[in-house]
Amino acid sequence: MIYVTSFQNARARVSAAPAALTGGAHRFRWGWGCGPWNVGRLIASCVTMGLVASAVQAQHPGDLINVPSGQPVTLTEVLLDTDPGALWARFRFLAPRIREGAGAVTYDVAAIDMDHLCHTLALPWLAERSVTAERIVISLSSDQIALGASDAAVTQFFEFYRPDGADCVWEEY
Repeated sequence: MIYVTSFQNARARVSAAPAALTGGAHRFRWGWGCGPWNVGRLIASCVTMGLVASAVQAQHPGDLINVPSGQPVTLTEVLLDTDPGALWARFRFLAPRIREGAGAVTYDVAAIDMDHLCHTLALPWLAERSVTAERIVISLSSDQIALGASDAAVTQFFEFYRPDGADCVWEEY
């Protein structure tokens, strides 16, 4: 089951054909989720939606998040996903400079940014809400794309971490 929270800024665009999630997907007023409708999902989603803005330390949706590379990065959504068999917290970011071509931010540089985002944004976000996640997934995308979708024109980088107290331990996948 995926609890969805999201926000978009005026520059964001929505993919034309969102991908179906494992087990099927249902469109709810605030986003995509899997499985039958239930009150627990409603409560968790509403609570998370109301708190997502504070995840970027009092920044507004669309505000830039400081990362070591200096590239422009914005948080687009936070997903709490129980489909892997344990709670995974997925933090999805828009990072237009990871796109292929001259002046692009390479994976090696973006990996340092993802480590930084896990330590400075994801861990505090989870701690503030008393959420205990088995894994944290940090993803950077050069353009808005639906979860699980693939587009050859969109560059995406992912890193998986295991939260260990105040540390993000990188997990090879």
